Formats: sequence, C-alpha cells, structure tokens
Amino acid sequence: MKRYDLNLTISSSPHAHSSNTTRRIMLDVCIALLPALVAAIWFFGWRSLTLTLVSVLGCVVSEWAYRKLMKKDSTVGDLSAVVTGILIAFVCPVTLPFWTILIADVFAIVLVKQLFGGIGMNIVNPALAARAFLFSWPSLMSGNWVKAGTAVSAFSTPANLDGLTAATPMASLAAQTLPAESLLDLFLGKIGGSLGEVSAAALLLGGAYLVLRRVISLRIPLAYLLSVAALTVLFPQGGNDRLTWMLCQLLSGGLMLGAIFMATDYVTSPITHGGQIVYGIGCGVLTVAFRYFGSYPEGVTFAILIMNCCIGFFDKIGVPKRFGAVREKKKKGGEAA
Repeated sequence: MKRYDLNLTISSSPHAHSSNTTRRIMLDVCIALLPALVAAIWFFGWRSLTLTLVSVLGCVVSEWAYRKLMKKDSTVGDLSAVVTGILIAFVCPVTLPFWTILIADVFAIVLVKQLFGGIGMNIVNPALAARAFLFSWPSLMSGNWVKAGTAVSAFSTPANLDGLTAATPMASLAAQTLPAESLLDLFLGKIGGSLGEVSAAALLLGGAYLVLRRVISLRIPLAYLLSVAALTVLFPQGGNDRLTWMLCQLLSGGLMLGAIFMATDYVTSPITHGGQIVYGIGCGVLTVAFRYFGSYPEGVTFAILIMNCCIGFFDKIGVPKRFGAVREKKKKGGEAA
C-alpha cells in the first residue's frame, strides 16, 4: 500500500464560503436606493441631496467616534452606517432641520446599534427606530410636507417654505377619502411625503436590483404587500371602490420603502423561509390596523418595529421538520408497546 502525504487543513465550520461581504451587500443597497434619491431630487429639489448627505455624514461620524471612544476597531468601512444615514433621510420630510436629523443619526447609531454590540446585534431597525424617536418633534415630522415639484434649494430653511406645504395622500386615506392625485401620480411620486416614500416606481426598480443581485428574496416583500392588498380590498373604507382603495393604500406612504428596504434587513428579520412569510404577513396586518384604527395615518414604522421584536418566535415556527423525525417517533412507540 502506497502512502500519500496530504496537506490537509482542518478548521471549524462554516466550510462554505461566499464572495459576498458586508461591504458588498451594503454597496448594493446603496445602489438600489439611488433611483429613489434621484426621484426625491427631481420632485423636491437639491435640499433632498443635502439632507441625505448630512444624514450619512452624521451616521458615519457617530459610528467612528463611538468606536474610537470605546477603543474598538473602526467599522465604518462596511458601509452599514451609510445605508442607515440614507434610510433615515428617506423617512423624513425635505424641510427637516439639519440639527434634527443629526440627533436622529446619533440615536440610531449609538443607542440602537452600537450599544447592543454593533452591526448584527441590534434588535430593531436603526433607521425606523430613529424615525419613531423623531416624533418627539411632531410639528417638524408631520406638518411640513412640501408639494411635489417644489424646487427647494440645497440650504433652504423650513422658514423659507411657508405656504408651500400640502396634504399627503395618507392624510386623505386616513379621512376615508381617495387622494386628489391620480394612481399614476402616486406610482411615479408626484405627491407630498417623505423623501424616499414618494416614488413607488423608483423603489420597485431598486427592489428589482436587490432581487437580481440576490441580496434579498421576494418572500418578505410579497407577503407584506399581498397581506396589505388583501385586507384593504376586502375591507375598503368610506364606501370607496375596492380596487382603487387598495391601490392607493399600496402606493401611498412608506409601504414600498418599508417592505423592500426595511422589513428585509438581515439582522432584524427571520432567517427561516416559513418565518419570513409569517413575519411579512404580520407586518401587513399591523400596518393596516394602524392605518385604520390608529391616530397617526401611517403605520409602517411601528408595524415593522413590533415585528422586529418577535423574529425569534417566527424563526422557531418556521424551522422545517427534521427528515425522518416522525417515522423515528412511531418506531420508538412500537418498541415500547
């Protein structure tokens, strides 16, 4: 028998590796968010870009400063803080003062993310938690919606925009009436609202990119959107046409942004296939419940945050049964008899 000298390397799992890194995934998310950013600049002017850049800078500096203070390795290179900064800007009106969004950046990065251990350890989505925190200033978050098509200069202050505000489609839906805008306007984004919420077309384009890049799967977004569609078409309000009411609900507010970019966050969503479907349905049911019965016209933020806290349960119910487990149980029962 011949003896072969083999150079074997023994290591712990995992043994399967991928070319995907956190930086690569976050870069893909940034690319996917670009169409929505371009749409925001088109509809609201250059202050959309300025506000987004300020938010990104605030998140990056907050993460760098915290980890420097705690004598930890810097993680700003993974681009997760950049994604958080963009998303925080996207859930805010273009009129939001810079100091306000910087406070939200610190809250999201330091309190929600870093104090729990950094990326991969936070229990809720940092951008949505920051949006909920920003409602400490309700007049700044819900009373300054600029009309689409208003060219807001890069460094305009909220005081310069008096008289340019208008009601959003969500305000009309909360009053059980259809928005004044057409369905095409809702789809393209010719409406008032937060920066990243207005253009469903741009968000769907970004979502398609993420699916093609295999950054996200369709399970959570489809479960989320289909559950909202089913409930709103079955239970329209104000005697409105079922189909029109359902389409307005899908194309208004932060539903598309939440379903595609927020609910699919790796850290705060289930990992099992069944758990992801149940999670998406739960987000949809809570969103409709908040919109129909809540005092605030939008419900996406709070629906996803609540579901974030339940992902452990969803993963447990979504775990597939071990092959042969049922047969083995019957065999043991027969031996006992």
